[in-house]
Amino acid sequence: MRQIVLDTETTGLETALGHRIIEIGCVELLNRRVTGRTFHRYLNPERDIDESALAVHGISRASLVDQPLFGDIASELLDFIETAEIVAHNAAFDVGFLEYELARCGRPEKLAERCHVLDTLALARELHPGQRNNLDALCRRYNVDNSGREVHGALLDARILADVYLAMTGGQAALALSREPPGAAAHPERPRRAAGPLKVLSASEQEREAHAQVLRVIRQASGGHCLWEDPPPPRDA
Repeated sequence: MRQIVLDTETTGLETALGHRIIEIGCVELLNRRVTGRTFHRYLNPERDIDESALAVHGISRASLVDQPLFGDIASELLDFIETAEIVAHNAAFDVGFLEYELARCGRPEKLAERCHVLDTLALARELHPGQRNNLDALCRRYNVDNSGREVHGALLDARILADVYLAMTGGQAALALSREPPGAAAHPERPRRAAGPLKVLSASEQEREAHAQVLRVIRQASGGHCLWEDPPPPRDA
């Protein structure tokens, strides 16, 4: 499964007021692994940047004068996200701005019709109701390093969000196999146990429900690509 973790920075909060995208950052995941492929562009918004937005990302209008317009990179962006699921935090904001920019350059496309969109903010609220679920809070909760995030940046935030998303949905799909220390026996003798029937311990109803909840979250986050079935009914030990 191919996913694109996406973030944008803008001149302000509302497209209805004519605000524009000034930075796009995308990080590619393939089968829940970061591939190293990215898409990153700064854009000339052709307008002033709100002071409140400048305080968040620190990108001035003067620094963007020589950058391309959104229309210049629209095809390249759409090619990059083609066939992928979009993963974004507060996805309605980023997708809304992208669709606004596409409409402005004569390409009124609905990204939700082109790609499946996963909102990690909605997912976090489902997992952690009543708690703070912004990106910084999730980094603290899942021990994701965001020490370089003094101001917001689209590519930096997309990279951090990729780590948070993988942690929220069960971690990266790889197992670290322990290595034997130098000099260890190649085939150490296994401890012996007394002969007799093995005792089978069944999960409690509370444990089964917790397991089922995790499966529901994984199915939602992966677009139905969950490798585990629902737990079987309990049996007597």
